[in-house]
Amino acid sequence: MEETSREAVATAVQRVAGMLQRSDQLDKVEQYRRREARKKASVEARLKAAIQSQLDGVRTGLTQLHSALLDVKDIQGSLADVSKDWRQSINTIENLKDVKDAVVQHSQLASAVENLKNIFSVPQIVSGTKLLIEQADLLQAHRKLMELECSRDDLMYEQYRMDSKNTSDMNLISIYFEDVQELSDELAKQLWMVLQRAMVTVRRDPTMLVSVVRIIEREEKIDRRMVDRKKQTGFIPPGRPKRWKDKMFQVLEGTVSTRIEGTQSVTREADKMWLVRLLEITRKYVLDDLIIVKNLMVQCFPLHYNTFNRFFSLYHNAVSTRVTELAAEDLEANEIVSMLTWVLNTYKSTEMMGHPELLSECDINQLEPLLPPDVVNDLLSKYVQTFTSNITGWLRKALETDKKDWQKETEPEADQDGYYQTTLPAIVFQMFEQNLQVAAQIDGDFKEQVLKLCLKQMNTFLIRYREEAVTYKEEHLRDRQLPQCYVQYMIAIINNCQTFKESINSLKRKYSQSLEPTDSDAAIERTLNEVAKEGCQFLLDEVFLDLEHHLTELLTRKWVTGSHAVDTICVTVEDYFNDFNKIKKPFNQEMTSEALRRVVVEYIKAVMQKRITFKNADERREGADRMIKEAEQFKFLFRRLAAGEDTDRLCGAIAAIAEVFKLTDPTLLFLEVTTLVSKYPDIREEHIQALLAVRGDASREMRQMIIGTLSENKVSYSGLTQPIFKDITVPTMTMTTMTSMATAKLLK
Repeated sequence: MEETSREAVATAVQRVAGMLQRSDQLDKVEQYRRREARKKASVEARLKAAIQSQLDGVRTGLTQLHSALLDVKDIQGSLADVSKDWRQSINTIENLKDVKDAVVQHSQLASAVENLKNIFSVPQIVSGTKLLIEQADLLQAHRKLMELECSRDDLMYEQYRMDSKNTSDMNLISIYFEDVQELSDELAKQLWMVLQRAMVTVRRDPTMLVSVVRIIEREEKIDRRMVDRKKQTGFIPPGRPKRWKDKMFQVLEGTVSTRIEGTQSVTREADKMWLVRLLEITRKYVLDDLIIVKNLMVQCFPLHYNTFNRFFSLYHNAVSTRVTELAAEDLEANEIVSMLTWVLNTYKSTEMMGHPELLSECDINQLEPLLPPDVVNDLLSKYVQTFTSNITGWLRKALETDKKDWQKETEPEADQDGYYQTTLPAIVFQMFEQNLQVAAQIDGDFKEQVLKLCLKQMNTFLIRYREEAVTYKEEHLRDRQLPQCYVQYMIAIINNCQTFKESINSLKRKYSQSLEPTDSDAAIERTLNEVAKEGCQFLLDEVFLDLEHHLTELLTRKWVTGSHAVDTICVTVEDYFNDFNKIKKPFNQEMTSEALRRVVVEYIKAVMQKRITFKNADERREGADRMIKEAEQFKFLFRRLAAGEDTDRLCGAIAAIAEVFKLTDPTLLFLEVTTLVSKYPDIREEHIQALLAVRGDASREMRQMIIGTLSENKVSYSGLTQPIFKDITVPTMTMTTMTSMATAKLLK
């Protein structure tokens, strides 16, 4: 206490010191004193109120405890009195056993008297009830049945209470009321018949369906009452519980299953579209029935039955069972597609379970899949296998048909732009398009899978197509008169390659989510280019087979004295290229450029073969002038044929060689050869030696000097331009050739 007082004084001193830090605050001492006095009075008042409140609470608690103590004493006295009375009444209760037995017997007799009328009139009631059942008056029939069952059950219950072990009396009652069970079974049959025809009944006579539901609800209540009594007494009447409500749902489930199973009206043998018809009938039946359930049948059942959702589940399960059975059959490819399209798309669409009239009552997203994922995958795998086998056969048959067209004596058809073509690309991609359209109906991922499969088969097919084109060329070379339209159909083969490219790109744009090129795309592109380039090469081979005789006349004595070989070559090339104009871009441009290159190469080959050696300057000048003129002919021709920017350079090679021949001053020969080499770096030493040999006036020392100097100052070939001399070989002079030449000189 003293310590608390000291702390209070110290706190007060500190507070007063804080108030009186300046001299001017001394004038406010009285004001401070009054304020502190008010605070003190306020605190004291609150403290007194709190203490008073606590005291009142304690006083009230003590009063209640005193009252509780008095009550406990009163209860204790009452319990003592009850215990005393109970001990005194035990003997009295034992003396009342005879009265108890009399009461039970009285109860049994009263029950018998109460049911006496029904007991004696059982045969008449049974007959009347049967008549009511036959007349479909089910409610009245059930009322009579309940009266009979009530009489039987009451008698049995009283017998059970009196002597549960007396089975003979129980059997006697059962035999007497045995027709009641038959009535119950007969009435149940009528109920199940009505439920089996529920879809028809609800439209024609909904009151009949309502009556059936009411009867079943009554029986459910009786079942519950009897089960509860069994728990208390151990007695339950025969035939209980009937569980007609469970049976009702079983009947409805069976009815739905039967309706779904009964939709198949035809078989595959009778109609190839049997599955499509079956699925369409199923769709229509399910949709129509569910709309009837929503609009009519729901009103005939109690709300707690959740009727629509129950029927919705029944139909879903029945359809699932049916399509699973169908999936297990040996379905063909088109049937698998029809099945999966219907299961994955149609079923949940607005045409069936997602119909606007049904959406307000159910959530289709909560439905389990109609087919398990493994079954769907098995069907897809089976379809892919069948499709692969079918498409291989289709492609083989299409190619065989196209090959037969190659042998025709009439030209192939031309498209709207005049380019030759066959029907092969259209047939192939029509097959692809149809199958991709079908795959797209099933699933986006499956569509991509089928597209990849189509492209893979396409690559295999193109390899076969290439082999057949080579065989076609080889057969033609054995007899160039057959087939008559070889050139035109080879052009069509080349054009087909471009059509294939365009069709593949179109398919990818239409059916693929990714436009990124794949390895398969690259392989197809490579194969198509090879087929087209080989086809162009075959056509050029055909041209040069016709030119072969005329090319052998070049740079010969006949050519020097006067030959129309180049004129014939130009006319022949131009005539062929009138047909080659029917080749699509870019192959026509490439082919024209290649034709020009080959003409020039063959011309230069004729020079390098040293068929002639000029005798003098006049002959060299005349030969050079002819070469320059013929180079201009080639240039004029191939410019008209649009051979490309390389025309001048290629034809210029002939003119450059002619300038080497035309030079009159041998001392300048090195400069002219150097100019030729600078323009065409791929020229080799043997080419220069051949040119100098044809010129005829270059001494051995001069040839060695020119070759040696060029070797020391060899110009590197950049490879930016197409080579001319690279593929030109110079024939070596064999011993036989040298002997022949020596003999000719001696004879001369």
